[in-house]
Amino acid sequence: MMNNTMIEQTNIEKIVMQRVRRMRILLLIISTLTLAALTTVAALWGIGKEVWVARVFENAPHDFFGRAQYLWYAFTHTHVIVQSLSILTLGSLILLARELARTVLTHLSSTHD
Repeated sequence: MMNNTMIEQTNIEKIVMQRVRRMRILLLIISTLTLAALTTVAALWGIGKEVWVARVFENAPHDFFGRAQYLWYAFTHTHVIVQSLSILTLGSLILLARELARTVLTHLSSTHD
């Protein structure tokens, strides 16, 4: 009788652990870090499809202020889709940096405990 109870507990434990593993994988797939990385890649790909990025940087002046002014002019005088993708890229890069920092800090604080 006691043997059946142990087998049932083992089966329950297996089921629970399978669910826990599924949730961890799902959290990895749907995590903010993954979402930010995928958004960054997709937005950069979209910009690359719309604009010849290498030519934009080739035509830019070499001094800092001239380059900043040129890039601002290029941004304001391009299509709305490129402007939207540029803003999306910037936002997702900021989110990606924040999530990476949070993940690293969480990992470091958990290893010191």
